[in-house]
Parts: sequence; structure tokens; C-alpha cells
Amino acid sequence: MPEIHGLVLAGGEGSRLAEGGVPKPLVRVGGRPQLAHLTELLVDLGCATVTCLVRDEFAGAVADLERRPWPVPVHFHACRTPSSLHTLAAGFARLPGGPAFVTMVDTVMRAEDWKRVFEVARAHLAAGSDAVLAVTPFVDDEAALYVSADAAGRVRRLSPTPLEPVTVTGGVYAFAPLARALAAEAVAEGVARMRNFLARLVDRGFVVTAVSVPRIIDLDRPSDLEAANAWLGVQP
Repeated sequence: MPEIHGLVLAGGEGSRLAEGGVPKPLVRVGGRPQLAHLTELLVDLGCATVTCLVRDEFAGAVADLERRPWPVPVHFHACRTPSSLHTLAAGFARLPGGPAFVTMVDTVMRAEDWKRVFEVARAHLAAGSDAVLAVTPFVDDEAALYVSADAAGRVRRLSPTPLEPVTVTGGVYAFAPLARALAAEAVAEGVARMRNFLARLVDRGFVVTAVSVPRIIDLDRPSDLEAANAWLGVQP
């Protein structure tokens, strides 16, 4: 099975959560800053390299992470991008070739669910999927992206309005090399936002599959942070 490269997208402003005084990459989930936790997680899952795209105004906060003696190559790059898709394409340009396992910086899952998503996603890519989406029936986002998949797990439709059974994307993805190239193409053609790129893949007939876990929390508001720490059963 080919090596897979980890990518953390932390290029957004995170304005609603930052109203609480701390930007998303630095909020403490389970007692650790979120960016540090995700970087460690991708290393532990088995990514051959890990790359983090961090909004330039927060870049100074990663100095301690850059100095760590990581067991695999880990890199942090400052960016200022207009959308999540632009950050994705910029991150892909920094990665070595091969498949990529990608997470938004505001995604929270339990350890066993991270492991399941990573292992199933890698298997789907090896079997020919162009992209894999982590999905959940847990909805706590006023701008959720709903997913309809067939019995084999292939995604057939993405929608901003509810579909039955209710399942939504969770901010974690895996992409084969072809899909990586298509992200840059989509940006060049004026596509913005991750959801529009994912819909483009589905609508054009690329093989997009889903892996479901019970719950994923998206850290958008201070109340989400409180809920995440309570759910994980740890102090922030």
C-alpha cells in the first residue's frame, strides 16, 4: 500500500471561535492546542509526512512545534488564502506525490474514530477511490453539507439541504493523486470552498466514497469547544 501524506488545513480566520479570544489552531481540546494534537495524531496514524498550512498571523505560534524531533518529516507553512479549497490546493502543492489524508483544523473525533477513518480511507484509495469523505449522522452545524451514499458507500449526491438518511461531512478527507491535481484545476477555474470541489468530483463521476463514524464535532463557536471537551471527558 503506498505511503499517505498528512495535511492539516488551518488557513481560515475562525472568526466566531476567535471571538472567545483564541484562534482555532490554538484552542485547547483535551488539554492540548488543537494544531499540536492534530499534527501528533497524523504522525501516530502512520502518515509518511505531515504538512500544516497555518494562517500567517498565527504562524509564530508554531515555533515550538517546528523544533520538535518528529519521527517523520513535519512542516509548517504560513498562508493567507481566501477559501478552504485554496488552502487545500496550496497544501497539495507542498506535499510529496501520492495520496493525501486531510483534516480541517477544527475537527474533533475520538481516537478510535480517527483510526477507523484513516484505515478505511486508505483501503478505499487502494481499491480505486478518487476521494474519501468522513461522514457522521451527528449534525451540529447550520451550514452542514449533507451526503447521500449507496449501499457500497459510494457518494451519489451532496446537498446543502437535508437528505435521508441524514448524514453530513465532517471535515476529514482522503484524496488520490488525480483528485489532488483536480483541486488546482478547480481553483484556476474559479471554484471556491471545499464543498464545491467535492460536489464537482461527485457530479463529474469520480469515485467518491464515505466512511461513517458516530460523531464529529466542528469547532466553530465557543460552545462547540465546551461540547468537545465534555464529550471527550477531559478538561480543556
